[in-house]
Amino acid sequence: MELFWFIIIALVLVVFFILDGYDFGAGIIHLFYAKKDKDKEVIAKSAGLYWDSNEVWLVAAGGLLFMAFPTFYASVFSGFYLPLILVLWLIIFRAIGLEFRSQFNFQMWKDIWDTSFGVSSLLLALFFGIALGNIVRGVNLGGFEDGSSIYEAHYFFLPLWDSSFSPLTTHPGVIDWFTLIIGFISVVTLAIHGANWIVLKTNSSINQKLKTIAVRLNGVLLLLTIVSLISWKTINPDSFNNFSEKPYLLIFPLLFIVGVVGTFFISKFKNDNSPLVFSTLIILGGITSSLASLFPVILPSTNSVHESLTIYNTSAAQYGLSVAMGWGIVGLILLLIYFIVQKRLMRGKVDTMDYGH
Repeated sequence: MELFWFIIIALVLVVFFILDGYDFGAGIIHLFYAKKDKDKEVIAKSAGLYWDSNEVWLVAAGGLLFMAFPTFYASVFSGFYLPLILVLWLIIFRAIGLEFRSQFNFQMWKDIWDTSFGVSSLLLALFFGIALGNIVRGVNLGGFEDGSSIYEAHYFFLPLWDSSFSPLTTHPGVIDWFTLIIGFISVVTLAIHGANWIVLKTNSSINQKLKTIAVRLNGVLLLLTIVSLISWKTINPDSFNNFSEKPYLLIFPLLFIVGVVGTFFISKFKNDNSPLVFSTLIILGGITSSLASLFPVILPSTNSVHESLTIYNTSAAQYGLSVAMGWGIVGLILLLIYFIVQKRLMRGKVDTMDYGH
C-alpha cells in the first residue's frame, strides 16, 4: 500500500512540474526575452489561462502527502519552513502579476506586474530545484551534534544558508553550492519547457528565436547535469547504487537522455508539439531518476544515529491508507476530468483568446 501511494504522489508531482513548469518557463522567457508589448501580452496569456488549473496538482500532491505519509509531511514542512513561506509568497506574486497586468492600460502598471510575473517565475523555478537538491543531499535529522540530538529523530530545521555554504557541513543550509546547481538545472530546464510551450501556443514574433535559445540552453543543461552528477557522487558515494542493484530503474535516466538529445534537434521539427514532448521527457526523467536513486528513502539522514525517512517508516496506518484509496481515486478522476475539459476548451493558439480584460 505504501508503494502504491508513493507512485501516485510521485506521478501527481511530476504532472504538476510538467504543467506548471511551462508557466514558470514562460515567466522566465517573458522576463528576459519578450521586448515588444504584443509579445509580452501573448506570453503572459499563455501562462495566465492555465496557471490556476495547473496548480491544482500541487494542492492534490500536498493533500495526498498529508494523508499517506504524515510523518514525512510534518518533518519537511517544519524543517523547510522558511523556504516554503518564500515559495508561498512567490506563488502569490506570480498569480497577481498575471491577473493584474491588464486591469489598467498604463505602461508603468503593466511593467510592475510583468516584473512580478517574471521574477516570481524565475525564483520559483530556482527554489523548487533547490528543494529537490535538499531531498537528494539529505538533512541532519534530529539535529545531531556532539553526541546529542536537538530534536526528535524525524525532525530537523535548516537556515536559508550556512556560513560555510557547503553541503558537507554538519548543519547545512537550504542553499549551498550543491543545491544551487540543482536549482540552476531547474531554471534552465523550465526555461526550455516554457520556450517550447510559447512556440506551441502563441504566434509570438520571437518564436523562431526561442527555438535557437532552447537549443543553447539545452547545452547549458547538459553541462550542469554532468557537474551535478559528479558533485552528487562526491557528496554521497552510494548515490547511484540503486541503478546498479536494480537495472530496470535505468529507464528513468534514459527518459532524461532522450529528452536532452531530442531537444538539440527541435529547430528541425515542423510540428510544434514535438519540442514540448522532449522537454517534458527531461522533466519526467529528471524527477523520477532522483526519486529512483533514493527509493525507498524519501529523505536521507546525513548522520548515522537517526535513520533516513522512508515510505515505510513515515506512512499512515494500513487501515487509513486502504480507506483513503477509494476517496483518492474519486478525487483523481475528478481532477483528470477538470484537466481534460480545461485543455479541450483552450486548445490551439491563445493569441485571440480573451484574458485579463
